Amino acid sequence: MSSHPDPSTVKTYLLALQARIVGALEQLDGKPFARDAWDRPEGGGGITRVIEDGNVFERGGANFSHVTGNSLPPSAAAGRPELAGRSWEAMGVSLVLHPRNPYVPTVHMNVRFFTTSAADAEPVWWFGGGMDLTPYYGFEEDARHFHQSCKDALTPFGADLHPRFKEWCDEYFYLKHRKEARGVGGIFFDDFNALDFAHSFAMMQSVGDRFLDAYLPILQRRQAMPYGERERDFQAYRRGRYVEFNLVYDRGTLFGLQSGGRTESILMSMPPLVKWRYDWQPDTGSNEARLYSDFLPHRDWV
Repeated sequence: MSSHPDPSTVKTYLLALQARIVGALEQLDGKPFARDAWDRPEGGGGITRVIEDGNVFERGGANFSHVTGNSLPPSAAAGRPELAGRSWEAMGVSLVLHPRNPYVPTVHMNVRFFTTSAADAEPVWWFGGGMDLTPYYGFEEDARHFHQSCKDALTPFGADLHPRFKEWCDEYFYLKHRKEARGVGGIFFDDFNALDFAHSFAMMQSVGDRFLDAYLPILQRRQAMPYGERERDFQAYRRGRYVEFNLVYDRGTLFGLQSGGRTESILMSMPPLVKWRYDWQPDTGSNEARLYSDFLPHRDWV
């Protein structure tokens, strides 16, 4: 790593990204996102932008956070014993959108920067992030478009990145206890610090900048589709998988809670209405069954 990290530049970008995405979503929904600026007693703070009971989004949040600490929490130091005892700084934008219409998929996007420092030692830093799509009713053109957008974001930075980050996403957003994927995937990366700071930062920006192109065409295609109680019921059932993943496996959620983060902002990703049923199975040949047979198994979409 030949260039020194510049957290202030990353922070400026992240704040602008949050504002840009929220502005586009407000225009689509017609209802403004609430703004909640907060401070963290241990160091740092953030801005939570959230919408509930919107016209398009039943619930959605776009959170910016910039937090600091004197000792890494277990979820961040896992597998990195050399970082133990270092002070740290973490910043990122994380968003989850839960649309009202069951034919519109839930989406998650996150871009973040992490750096640690110690006396008489070089900073250790990396970028992480990605985006993934969680449909309730699958459409091949939607999955192809989303994955193509992810690939387009990464291709300028190396032909090897998309297959690697796509596989990483498939492995990461997998509910081991269910033996099924959370959705149709996308891309996921962590601990990324290739070449130098400028190159790595540019790659993260490309992912963040591509989010609206990846998701909005899908939303606009599906948001007017008629639906009934059956579709809403299945949506609520499948949202349960989202909750299970976030509370059991998600590194960002665990890091936030373990580092004394702001609980309201960390858990804003939770869907507003969820159902669980005992050993439920979809009807053979139904659209609900197609989600399991045609969309959740890992496959190459582009």
